[in-house]
Amino acid sequence: MPSLAQMTGSLHIHNFYTEKLKAKQEQLFDSDPELAMLLDNVAAILSEHAVALAEDIANKDAEG
Repeated sequence: MPSLAQMTGSLHIHNFYTEKLKAKQEQLFDSDPELAMLLDNVAAILSEHAVALAEDIANKDAEG
């Protein structure tokens, strides 16, 4: 199992790329709506992973 530091780093990376994808999606919404929807879907998946990671971090932190 990864260390708490590795999990926290991964969470930061997930959040960073989620924000990048959302920003790019907004830029492309008018010019390429299909690509914008794809980016939105990828951002949603990353967000779900980030939530799960945050829960794992909280559990590991509570353990001790």
